[in-house]
Amino acid sequence: MASQTRRSSAGRIPVTLVTGFLGSGKTTLINAALRAPGMANTVVVVNEFGEVGLDHQLVTSSSDQVMVLENGCLCCTVHSDLVGTLNGLYHDRAAGRIPSFDNVVIETSGLAEPGPVLQAFLSEPTLDGLYRVATVITLVDVVNWRGTVERHDEAVRQVAFADRVLLTKLDLAGDPQAEALARRDIADLNPAAEIEIVDWSPKAVAALLTDKGFDAGDSKADPRPWLKVAAHENPNDHHHHDHGHHHHDHAGHDHDHHEAHYHLRGKGVESFVLTREAPLSRDELQFLLDGISQNLGAGLLRVKGLVNIAGESGKPAVIQGAQHLLHTMTWLDRWPDKDDRTRIVFITQGIASAELREIVELLDRVGARTFKARERAKILQEAVARRSAG
Repeated sequence: MASQTRRSSAGRIPVTLVTGFLGSGKTTLINAALRAPGMANTVVVVNEFGEVGLDHQLVTSSSDQVMVLENGCLCCTVHSDLVGTLNGLYHDRAAGRIPSFDNVVIETSGLAEPGPVLQAFLSEPTLDGLYRVATVITLVDVVNWRGTVERHDEAVRQVAFADRVLLTKLDLAGDPQAEALARRDIADLNPAAEIEIVDWSPKAVAALLTDKGFDAGDSKADPRPWLKVAAHENPNDHHHHDHGHHHHDHAGHDHDHHEAHYHLRGKGVESFVLTREAPLSRDELQFLLDGISQNLGAGLLRVKGLVNIAGESGKPAVIQGAQHLLHTMTWLDRWPDKDDRTRIVFITQGIASAELREIVELLDRVGARTFKARERAKILQEAVARRSAG
């Protein structure tokens, strides 16, 4: 869980995860980027189960493990251990065995969930010291979206973990409502994700894949675009009108979309923001996070937040986690605005929103009472000890 030590992660190499179900266009996206000079000094790591190989015409030289592409980008294929591969690349770079790089793009398998990959970056100390996940990009094929997400839970989690969702195959969609329906479904699963139509130009894709994202190790970084508290607090605002429209429209085609939409909500991805006015002690925070991990278990997908720690006036702690693993706390030099309340976002699956709220708020109340009682007992003991000494 969250460590109590200060640490700096400045200089870690940013990593972009590219995920999406089979056939969503991940490899096409990366091939487009590889034609841009902006991908120089980038390593592309391809999962061995990728459905389409990279364009090998771009390869100018190769070894058993790493290919050097025309634009200076490196490419390698993961056969087993992602952690070992990334550590090896870093040390090969340091030793001069491969060209230098300052970005990594990982294409995951279409059947893979991003959670375990994110966990690797949070839980492996050597990996955590060298790299950081900057952005999770999920591609969604709007033609097959509804069928895919209904049958495959991996597709649900791919969207739930995303910072950005890119819509593909709009030109092949026979239904004129396909884009709007996909956007609404995606916003239900992940209200904070940026939903965009792919710009396939090499320059645009390369910029997307090398975006530095939010670096929690940069004490001067602005966490607000990363945290997106308002999106999680008001998840229905973006399509409130659409809900009303479909609720009153029972004519054939639209009614079918409405029913499918609400069935999708049964996939159970929920978000909740714990907002706390008073600062938390380190012990309170640890108690809260431990309790949440134990009570939510595998249902806990992501945690991210700014925490006002007692005794650390003016310097918020940043916490983030994937599933049951939470990263070591990092610290910002100052709050990004006048709002210095603790705000922690929890994203879960399979836990009803009301139940999620009840669990988190109960643990917070119990923790607050427990540690206040301990503090009073400590003060009383110290007073007794002073009187005895006197």
